[in-house]
Order: sequence, then structure tokens, then C-alpha cells
Amino acid sequence: MEKFSREKILKIAEQKNVEFIRLQFVDILGIIKNVAITIEQLPEALDGKIMFDGSSIEGYTRIHESDMYLKPDYDTFAIFPWGASGGCTARMMCDIYLPDGEPFVGCPRGTLKRAMAEAEEMGYEMFAGPEPEFFLFEKDKDGNPTTKTHDKGGYFDLSPVDLGGEARRDTVLALKKMGFEVEAAHHEVAPGQHEIDFKYTPALRTADNIATFKFVTKYIAMQHNLHATFMPKPIYGESGSGMHVHQSLYKDGKNAFYDPEDEYGLSEIAYYYIGGLLKHAKETTAILNPTINSYKRLVPGYEAPVYISWSTQNRSALVRVPSARGNGTRLELRNPDPAANPYLATAVMLRAGLDGIRNKIDPGEQTTDNIYEMSYKERKSRGISSLPGSMEEALKYFQESEFMKEALGEHIFNHLVEAKKIEWSVYRKQVHSWEIDQYLTTY
Repeated sequence: MEKFSREKILKIAEQKNVEFIRLQFVDILGIIKNVAITIEQLPEALDGKIMFDGSSIEGYTRIHESDMYLKPDYDTFAIFPWGASGGCTARMMCDIYLPDGEPFVGCPRGTLKRAMAEAEEMGYEMFAGPEPEFFLFEKDKDGNPTTKTHDKGGYFDLSPVDLGGEARRDTVLALKKMGFEVEAAHHEVAPGQHEIDFKYTPALRTADNIATFKFVTKYIAMQHNLHATFMPKPIYGESGSGMHVHQSLYKDGKNAFYDPEDEYGLSEIAYYYIGGLLKHAKETTAILNPTINSYKRLVPGYEAPVYISWSTQNRSALVRVPSARGNGTRLELRNPDPAANPYLATAVMLRAGLDGIRNKIDPGEQTTDNIYEMSYKERKSRGISSLPGSMEEALKYFQESEFMKEALGEHIFNHLVEAKKIEWSVYRKQVHSWEIDQYLTTY
């Protein structure tokens, strides 16, 4: 990956006629935010002197302690491959700092960096490769998003049924111009559903890439008069959007998950990492599947994982081990969805895996049978439990978890609990159209 210095950024900005820079970050819910500055302010921004009002951002600070500073990561400098009259726009991902120069404990990017520091202390570096899915919907005559899909395509379909292919192609081209290594792009199972996978990178870069990917996808969709959504389950009766995350640890430049002597080519470290992911699966669900809508996807019958198990081949398992070995040895966690905060999601996955390694957690026997076809009694006899079935249940496991409080820090932990309690309270008081259709004339 290209490395940038202060001088190099200033030189490129001048050569490429950059006029605006977006200093980007995310709130605790994973919503991307930015402070836009002009080229004249770039030297000041590179010195971390751009201030913003943190009290306006979800989960940041109280109003009487609102001043916060954006410290850009030089290596995230990239120019957006579109321009308005007058020049280009660039972006940099930022860490959040307090006026006294200390890192802000409520910064999601900082939370991931702390998890990475823990891995480094144990001798490991995490690499991750996401597979985010999304839907493209048409807009109505007033420009508002609908849930009318742009095509009737299915898995890996091509034009003419895959009418979203042009928008997907333009998204891929834009990402490549920004330095992404896109590995695959195709139509997914549901009408209007797409997937773009990018190559594994170090954990922090992966999280940055996910945040940027969502921003770019929405922008390109707008250019095609479409709306892109990362809502996990926008259409009843169709598969929802997931974001499977492939992950591996490297130690001394070698894949720590690979052991050619093992029956499945997996090291003890890999097995323990799986054990950690499985042990903490229920606690981490509120982060990996953060919305009420997320649990409409996590139901049997739509290829979404529901049961806590692992397998080298079974796609109904929560953790799957793809067939590649050697440097390609990795684990795929299948329950995360694209609504997740990429920094917090990556942090808790890494922390869970490291906890498995530290405490030598045995993942148990793999499950080769289709778990969806098992009875409750059979699953129970095999020790296969289920992920939480609702935000309320997920929040219960999350709130009771000392592990999650330590992994996220008390600031983010407490703000998330408060935000999700409010969200669930508002939701459960609503009267939904299904209830009207089901009950209004029946009773």
C-alpha cells in the first residue's frame, strides 16, 4: 500500500488540482461523517488542527465539552474519481482527539487501533477481507427512494436481467481508481441485490475501506438515478444483505492459521481463534448485527447463519473455513451485516479471536450436516445454540458482557446501550402495516 508523507500529499494535491478535502470519520453507529475543507486549509488539517463540534455527533461528547480535533491518517489520502467544475475532491480518514492532545476514547477508529495493539503485543497482525452486499432501488418521480428493484436478476446473472450491472461496474471502477483491489463483483441472490468484494488488507485499512466503499456506492448509485442501501433486509421474502468477513492472523510474516500437518490444514491458533468467535458470538451480535432490521435477515431459510457452529465446508455454520491453504488460510464469519460499524465490528471480532487464543478455547467438533434441517432436539444434543433472535435479546447479552465493555471501552459501550434501548423502545410502540393487515378486520 502506498505510503504518504505531509509533503507528498501537498504536492499531489497541487498537481491534481485538488480544491476540496473531506476529512471523514464515523460516529458510534457507523454513519460516516465529514468536515469539508478547502485546499488552503490542507496544511492546517495535516497538522491535526481542524476542530469540529463533537456534541453534534452520536455518542461523542456532552455539549459543555464539545471541542474535538480531526487527526488525518496520511496513508488514507485518496482522490475521488469524480469532479465538479473547478477541481477535484480528496478524502482522508481521521482519528478524533481531545483539545489536550489525548485520543478520544469514544472514537471507533481508535477502538480498533487499541484491539490491534493488543494483537501486536501477542505477536499477531490481523488481515481481513469483507464481502459486503447491498440493494439498488429505483426512485420515485420526486427523487425519493422506493423498494422497487432495478432488475429481476439472480445470483451471478448477467445483462439484460442484471440492469444494475452498469452502476455496479462504475462503482468498481471508482474504487479501483481510489486504490482498492477489487476481487469480485456480481449480482446476488435477490432481485436488485449486489456484492462487491475487495482483497484482504490489514484490519484498520479494511475498516477504512468499508466506510469509503459505502460512501462511494451511494454516490455512484445517485449518478444512475438509483438509491443504494446497506439495510440488511429491505424486502420481505427475499434474502437479506450480509457482510461475511474473512480474517486471518499473521505472525513473523507467516499465516498463523496454517499448519500443513493438521488434518484440515489448520493450526492450534486457528482453532482457538474459532473458539473465541463462537464463545462470544451472542455478546458480539449487537455490534455485528446492529439494527432491529438485522434480525429479519437472521432467520433460517435465507442462507443467513443462525446457529453457533463451525465447519470446513458447511455454509449453514456461523464460522466457515474456506478451502484455500498456505498464505490463503482464513476463517469466514458469516453473520455480520453491512449496517455494522466497520471499526467496532472488526475490533470485537479480533478481540474475540484473541481471547480464544489466550485462553485456548476449544471450538469443539465441526458440524458437517445441514443445521437448518436438524430438529431442535438434535441441535441441543450436539450443543448447537442460536444467535439472538431480536435486537432486544442481543442487547441483553451485550449489556451483561464484561468482555464487550472491556473491548469497546465504557464510553462507547454505555452510549450504545442507551441508543439501542431507545431504538427498541420506539420500535415496539409502533403499529406496523402487517398488524393492520392481519388484525384490523379480523377482530
